Amino acid sequence: MPPYAEPSAQLWVALGVPAARTAAVNRLLAWAGPLLVALVAGVLRFWHLGSPKAVIFDETYYAKDAWATIRQGYEASWPKDIDKSVIANPDGVALPLDPGYVVHPPVGKWVIGLGEWMFGFEPFGWRFMTAVLGTLSVLMLCRIGRRLLRSTFLGCLAGALLAVDGLHLVMSRTALLDLVLMFFVLAAFGALLIDRDRARARLAAALPVDGDGRARPDAVVAETLRLGWRPWRLVAGVSLGLAFGTKWNGLVVLAFFGILTVLWDASARRVAGAGAPYASMLRRDALPAFVSTVPVAIGVYVASWTGWILSPDDGDGGYFRDWSAKQGGVPWLPDWLTSLWHYETEVYSFHVNLHDNHTYESNPWSWLVLGRPVSYFYESPSPGTDGCPATETAKCAREVLALGTPLLWWTACFALLYVLWRWAFRRDWRAGAIACAVAAGYLPWFNYQERTIFYFYAVVFVPYLCLAVAMLVGALLGPAGSTERRRAIGAIGAGVLVLLIVWNFIYFWPVYTGQTLPMDAWRNRMWLDTWV
Repeated sequence: MPPYAEPSAQLWVALGVPAARTAAVNRLLAWAGPLLVALVAGVLRFWHLGSPKAVIFDETYYAKDAWATIRQGYEASWPKDIDKSVIANPDGVALPLDPGYVVHPPVGKWVIGLGEWMFGFEPFGWRFMTAVLGTLSVLMLCRIGRRLLRSTFLGCLAGALLAVDGLHLVMSRTALLDLVLMFFVLAAFGALLIDRDRARARLAAALPVDGDGRARPDAVVAETLRLGWRPWRLVAGVSLGLAFGTKWNGLVVLAFFGILTVLWDASARRVAGAGAPYASMLRRDALPAFVSTVPVAIGVYVASWTGWILSPDDGDGGYFRDWSAKQGGVPWLPDWLTSLWHYETEVYSFHVNLHDNHTYESNPWSWLVLGRPVSYFYESPSPGTDGCPATETAKCAREVLALGTPLLWWTACFALLYVLWRWAFRRDWRAGAIACAVAAGYLPWFNYQERTIFYFYAVVFVPYLCLAVAMLVGALLGPAGSTERRRAIGAIGAGVLVLLIVWNFIYFWPVYTGQTLPMDAWRNRMWLDTWV
């Protein structure tokens, strides 16, 4: 494992830091930098979090489902016209008695409901936990980027890019499930990355050492050593189970990440001297990897249904909870299991047959270039009301638009090409990891191009786009040993790029946060006709 990159000696001299203290400062920056970036991200996400004071877009489902789940353990069937009553007088809204038919597992609703339990059944309450997870995901990405790219600066840059991505910001300020899914997927990716480093360190420690104190490859050790207890794989399994329990595409991520982690094991054994690294991996690592991820994830998924499972099966419990009792079930299986299986088959049928037209549906081919963002909220305040200047001659515009920061996403298109090149021609495992994570969140949607799907699903792989851009910036800065002139030119180019991305985020800030704009100012931000 290569050491972490450190600032040049000239920088420490310029800053007046004694040489004896540089190591301590580097250790401090390893956490201080990510925490500072996360602090900025938190301010952006919690600023006027309760605005708009309305039920926006799919909050009409998840905010109310979360409230019912946190109160009784399963979702309820709400009247269609209840949203205005919830905003006007949430304390006066009674919990419906009938169970609700829902098409997503309960983890995300438990998470959203936690914020409602703390702060009430109102916009700040149901958006609180997504803002928390959005902020924490920035912190995690800083640390993940640092470990992956072996640079505190590039790790913090990746986190900073995530902090100023418009899609991630909007999803962090809205009570939808996809931000929760993104958080657990990112946690699993980070856990597997830590596991990779620790497994390689354990393997390296077992290798024989030569007279110079350096470990040397040894086929016997590389092919026979058992890597023992690997708790971070269990963490990944739990995280992937929570992702699966939020939305079903978490199961696809489990498959991608499961393959990734055993390929890492095979690579480690090859470097350690194994003559047949893949056969060694299959003998020593494949089964433990499977056991610590797949059964764990499935167990967590089933456990997430505990509220529904414990509800009555006499018709007064969760939706379809009484199905087995009515149909006779399977004698040798628990009635809740057969009822849950039936419920899941009905949900699967719903998902694969969802072809209703929607104003903001989009094809995944258009996601990376921001072909069709989603408007979560739109109002047209009259002059002199809701922040619209009285001097305006026409109505203003107030919108919350789920749109990635354009310059960041368009840069990420080129960064992904660079990552694929690094992986294919330089065999760079870091590029392979980024490509795998993007593929896990993105490629499955191409199998459902006729289904009603939306651009905001892409928030799941936004962190890895930021890692790709950070990796590209690292290449612009130049490899180790570059001349000062090369470094200076690279730094200027990278700095201009990052500043333009930040400017772009600031420019679109009003349409990310529902600020009132004069109509001309709003139109100026609609760079493509398909954004309207």
